[in-house]
Amino acid sequence: MVLSPALRKQAGNCIFLNIVRVVLINLINYYMTDPIADYLTRLRNAISAKRRVVEVPASNLKKEITKILFDKGYILNYKFVEDGPQGTIKVALKYDSVNKVNAIKKLIRVSSPGLRQYTGYKDMPRVINGLGIAIISTSKGVMTNKEAADLKIGGEVLCYVY
Repeated sequence: MVLSPALRKQAGNCIFLNIVRVVLINLINYYMTDPIADYLTRLRNAISAKRRVVEVPASNLKKEITKILFDKGYILNYKFVEDGPQGTIKVALKYDSVNKVNAIKKLIRVSSPGLRQYTGYKDMPRVINGLGIAIISTSKGVMTNKEAADLKIGGEVLCYVY
């Protein structure tokens, strides 16, 4: 079948647009396969850009992680905004008033959907010899490594914070 130059150009544009659609769908699926990694990356990017407030899409697990970060003094404040079906979390980052250094030095994702990392209460990880925290998802809820060790329960190691 012979196509005229105008039809060939139009067909080429359709193929190009379909490829762009597939790439965009793959990118969206890539980011949403690990929402905890996306949450930590948004915090890391806001810290490196010296932002005061960062907004992230909400989920129950992200809300629990945010509460732990606030209780341990890594963030200044947070607010859960219920807009739409999912809602958002507004996190106010904590900076030192003198030298403008953030309270969070590192956020490291440990367990991922492709490789889950579990630990028992006897083998609980110590982050920087006890100066940092590990956030653990247990059968009793999301908590720090110290709280999980005190309750003698293990779980999935979500991330390290220091």
